[in-house]
Amino acid sequence: MSTKRVDRPSGRVSASIKRKALKLSNEGGLDLSFVGSGGAFSKVFFQNNLLIVKGRSHLLVDCGTRAPEALTRLGLSVTDISNYLITHTHADHIGGLEEAMLVGRFGLHRKNAMVVTDKLRKDLWSMSLRGGASFNEMKDGRYLEYGDFWDQVRPKPIRGADRELCEAHVGEIEVRLFRTKHIPDSAPDWASSFPSYGLVIDRRVLYTSDTRYDPEMVLSLDAEYGFEAIFHDCQLFTGGVHASLEELAGLPPGIRAKTRLMHYGDKVEEFLPRIAELGFAGIAEQWATYSFE
Repeated sequence: MSTKRVDRPSGRVSASIKRKALKLSNEGGLDLSFVGSGGAFSKVFFQNNLLIVKGRSHLLVDCGTRAPEALTRLGLSVTDISNYLITHTHADHIGGLEEAMLVGRFGLHRKNAMVVTDKLRKDLWSMSLRGGASFNEMKDGRYLEYGDFWDQVRPKPIRGADRELCEAHVGEIEVRLFRTKHIPDSAPDWASSFPSYGLVIDRRVLYTSDTRYDPEMVLSLDAEYGFEAIFHDCQLFTGGVHASLEELAGLPPGIRAKTRLMHYGDKVEEFLPRIAELGFAGIAEQWATYSFE
């Protein structure tokens, strides 16, 4: 694995810095680019959204409130993105979708593809997207519906697998989705949690998206796939609905050594010595691209 970093000043955002534009195709390797790497309320690192590129295929994993801004700073636009995957319904993961869908329908006159399970799609539309999108137009005597904006890519269940594991393909990219234990904070396991999903990308990389500390999830998936790299949700304090740094210290050394931490707060630089002391691979850096040949 190699890392290509976009030029930036110590994690700080500055419009005057010249940056290399992200591209939506490559020579065939697997590129994971962090459009943002911060937590929901980060003012420095945008929000934890990921662009996957492989060959001529691309997939944006989540589109938070600040994702359209971040994409613009990286030389792209939501108008360039054709394929989306949504892991759950928090605003730092879906807040930019309204712009994407309204520009798509009324500006570009096209529908984009969204990888999303039926279970999550229903809540995503009825609880989050419908209010800002449905009532802009009447079509055949009815208000607009999810299918007027999106072509749903339904992941196919993998028979006999745990955590409702399912699989989808977007061009050359394979993603396997599994349920995570995220919200509410009182849920004892993933099955009793509100639908949220992590990803196995091309059977090589684990991307947890948002999750509480759930070592069984990480260990069982790594035993199955033998990941080359892991990107794990991490907040800098213990409590609430995200795994904390000190909780993740309980993972085995071999797991920590290939794990980069993401979805962190703006004071993460103060924690870098502790992250190194614990033997993690580091943090997933804002606007960095992690390449797997």
